[in-house]
Amino acid sequence: MITEYGVGTVKIVLLCAAVVVLAVFYFLEDAFVQYTVLIICVCCSLLVLNFFRDPDRQTPITDNCVIAPADGKVVLIKDLVEREYLKCPAIQVSIFMSPLNVHVNRFPISGVVEYFQHIQGEHLVAFAEKSSTGNERTQIGIAGYGYKIMIRQIAGAVARRIVANVGEGQEATRGERFGMIKFGSRVDVLMPKPTTLAVHLHDRVTAGETILGYYVPAGITEKGIVS
Repeated sequence: MITEYGVGTVKIVLLCAAVVVLAVFYFLEDAFVQYTVLIICVCCSLLVLNFFRDPDRQTPITDNCVIAPADGKVVLIKDLVEREYLKCPAIQVSIFMSPLNVHVNRFPISGVVEYFQHIQGEHLVAFAEKSSTGNERTQIGIAGYGYKIMIRQIAGAVARRIVANVGEGQEATRGERFGMIKFGSRVDVLMPKPTTLAVHLHDRVTAGETILGYYVPAGITEKGIVS
């Protein structure tokens, strides 16, 4: 299945590839050139189709978990103080998406979008640590069941468009799609302490399926007793 965020791009690429191939076969008689162009156009079309694929995912039913919002590799785990939305000590998990990964992003928790900001910035390589605060990005804060997280969609050196179909006041459902970053990127998940991590540096994660961490909802003790 092709994501709704890429249908227009896929149509344009396939149409251009078809026009180029037809023109080359019509105007040129050199078989080597004809089939070289054909192979290049087919490869480009397959890469674009692969990039915009959107497979279904089985989201865990565990209530108190944070799910990966993106496919890719965990390239950074660090402690920090998040001062814009969470306003407390937090754990940051950064997921780098290569051009070969699925790029559709999914909500890590259920709740309400309380905070949204799009920030213009640079386009440094997305796996660099300073891209979190220096690159073009969106910042999305979600609150649910007494727990909050913030997501950063970060444009990389190749990525030039962030899609985020969210707005303040919107309901978020864990595992559901909310956007993507086109052509290579990174997503940061900032979770307030105490959150128990379930992943390690260099782990591969899957959007909508991999559990990043566990938390205790407000009003519930670790033994499950309502306080």
